Amino acid sequence: MGEVAVPKAMVGVATVCSIVVNGVLLKKGIPMDSKFGGILQVRRGIPLRFTELIHYSGSPLDPSEVFIRGNMTTVGETVRKGEGTVLANFREIPAVCRSAAESVISTLCGAGFDGVLKIGKPGESVCEVPVNMNKVGVVLVGGLNPVARVREAGIEVENHAMSNFMEYGALKTFEDCCHAYKKQKIERLRDVSNKRCGGTPPRIC
Repeated sequence: MGEVAVPKAMVGVATVCSIVVNGVLLKKGIPMDSKFGGILQVRRGIPLRFTELIHYSGSPLDPSEVFIRGNMTTVGETVRKGEGTVLANFREIPAVCRSAAESVISTLCGAGFDGVLKIGKPGESVCEVPVNMNKVGVVLVGGLNPVARVREAGIEVENHAMSNFMEYGALKTFEDCCHAYKKQKIERLRDVSNKRCGGTPPRIC
């Protein structure tokens, strides 16, 4: 998968990292400072506050990996009920760049990348996180939330945060991947059944 080798008996899942927003904004001349990775509490489908924060400069690991290993998310419950905790990241941009950043983020949403959860006002706290003077806080959804949900289901996962570059057009939605997998599985079952039944078409429900 890209430049990452997936071991046998394992399935590779590629997710879009929130650092993509940093890169796109930077190309437009808008610097974005990555401050924290954390656990974001969601209530009634609305981002409420960060309950845990790890400064990027204070951890050798990506904060999201730490939280996943600690089983600190409830992504599944958040999706089902609109209440729970998810992985999120906190960034800051210059206050004078707020309008330009909103325009760029709107374009990203149009392209299917809607990972920006909240944009604050100059100097005002966002999700109970203080913001520096002349800065604007931005909250982004964590790219490893799908992996966190898998871990919640009791499935062991191995993470490689911010480890690879891939063409965006080469990525597929999770639904398309599942559909392709099911189709491939049915075709294999048909092949096996044909061999066992001497060519008689099997009935597969």
